[in-house]
Amino acid sequence: MICPYCTFSNIEGADYCDRCGQGLSDLHLPSPLTKVERSLLKDRVEVLDPKKPITVPPDMPVSQVLQLLVENGIGCVIVTDAGRTVGIFSERDALIKLNTACGDLADQPVSQFMTANPQVLNSGAKIVFAVRAMSQGSYRHVPVVDETNQLTGIVSARDILRYLTARMQ
Repeated sequence: MICPYCTFSNIEGADYCDRCGQGLSDLHLPSPLTKVERSLLKDRVEVLDPKKPITVPPDMPVSQVLQLLVENGIGCVIVTDAGRTVGIFSERDALIKLNTACGDLADQPVSQFMTANPQVLNSGAKIVFAVRAMSQGSYRHVPVVDETNQLTGIVSARDILRYLTARMQ
């Protein structure tokens, strides 16, 4: 059974992917009825042209991270340690975890406020799985990795909306 998230070949009947750990038991999707549904099931995340993410170290002060978000007009950064993705810090993290205490917490490391071990998608995963991951996890951003699990990009809800808009025309 090929994992639709990371394209790893698992043994038939596996409940979870041996590479990425995603559940495989509920992959029986109904047949697509519309052009948009067919596109979501056929097209891969790579057609969304994932943007190159900005990465920060876990010890970067949260005030500097917030400044990066504002200066670059982005909604999140990926927290990496020795080239390995360890977390994601988004504008939602800032609002929920920092909120009005932002000034008092400005010098604290971003690792204290990031979402650790974010769910990632392989660039070969179908777009429907990106939509599913975002919906189930209430995410607006999903990191994209290559076959060696190296970070290559990031997909946002805005990217998916842009994709859907183009398919509806």
